[in-house]
Parts: sequence; structure tokens; C-alpha cells
Amino acid sequence: MWRQPGVAIAAVVVVAITGLGRRSLRRGRTRRGNNARRLPGDDLIPDVDQVSTRSITIEARTDGVWPWIAQIGQGRGGFYSYDFLENLAHCDIHSADQINAAWQDLAVGDPIRLAPELALTAVVVDPGSALVLRGSVPIGPGTMPFDFTWAFVLEPSMSASTRLTVRERYQYLRWWTPLIVKPTALISSVMTRQMMRGIKRRAEVAAWTTSRPFGRDNVMAT
Repeated sequence: MWRQPGVAIAAVVVVAITGLGRRSLRRGRTRRGNNARRLPGDDLIPDVDQVSTRSITIEARTDGVWPWIAQIGQGRGGFYSYDFLENLAHCDIHSADQINAAWQDLAVGDPIRLAPELALTAVVVDPGSALVLRGSVPIGPGTMPFDFTWAFVLEPSMSASTRLTVRERYQYLRWWTPLIVKPTALISSVMTRQMMRGIKRRAEVAAWTTSRPFGRDNVMAT
């Protein structure tokens, strides 16, 4: 599937712009304590080389945020970020502004695509609470540079709000893996912040129709 170099390069770009290569934590180091907190999916890669965690408060109940998480993916609800940048890598991303019932039936083992030829696998599906994806990006025939999990965790907060936390955990499988992952930190940071704000905006607009107030956009990054 990855015979053409352009496809492999596009795959790396996809990883960068969908949040799979941001600021690193090297083997046990933490910043502000956010990476140290245990989340669903953390046990899947115990020997971790890199961790990135971001959180945002959404003024909507968890059952109003989950449907936006459940339908992420190429060919589904998109990633709620900068579609035009993602489509520079031929990802064919179209972020939805509405909940689509056809995309809500998600189960463990289902593929969630980052691009037409690149899919992750849902390994934890806890509706209203957590979605964890797992996978890698092949570089050449059968060459996997890393193993990683991408977790979306919802926790109820005060005043019927939700704390959304997004975490990536990497295990490097090649000596050259950091050469791929680390240079993407800046662009992926921008894309991930926009993704979380996109989820926040959509969930809060939907909550507004049922007379729930908007809240502050308070992204915390580590």
C-alpha cells in the first residue's frame, strides 16, 4: 500500500497535522503534572518514549460532547481543525458541523482513518467517557517507526461542563523515529489546539439550543 514515496511522505504530514507528534516527555518526565495522570489506554504502551497531553473545558454535558468524538475520522466527521491544511496532503478531510447518526455506532476493532489509505484502530470505546485509537505510519514496506495510542477522554466537570483531554503516547521502534516526530511539534500543536476548539465550539453551539451557556476557551497544554 505504501509503495510510492509520495504516499509515505503524505502519511507523515497527516500524522503531524492531526496531532500525532507534539511536545515530548522523555521516559517519565512530567510537566505541570498533566502527563503523569493515568488515563484510559495508558497501559497499552507501558514502555513509553514520548507523551503529550492537552485539555480543554467544554460548557456542555459529556453526552453532548461524545457524539463529536465518536464520529472523528476521514470519511466521517473529520477532525474539526484546519481542513485545507490537511487536504494539502490529499487527506480528503471534511469536518462536520452536525452529528451524523450513521457515524455513531463505533466498536473496538473499527478502523478510524486519518487519510484514505491510513487507518488507526479503535482499541477502547467507552461511550460518553473514552475513545482510544492505536496504530502507526508505515514508512516503506512493513517498516513501522513507532507504536502509539491517541486517547480522547471526557470527564464531567462543574456546572454541567466537560473536561476533554487528548493524549498521545509513543514507543519508538526505530533509531530514526525522533527525526520524524519531533520536527512536527509546532504544526501539530497548532492543529490539535484547533481540533479541540472545534469540538468545543460545536458541542457548545448544540448545547446553546437547549439553553446551556457558553464557557471560556481555556486550553491547557503540557
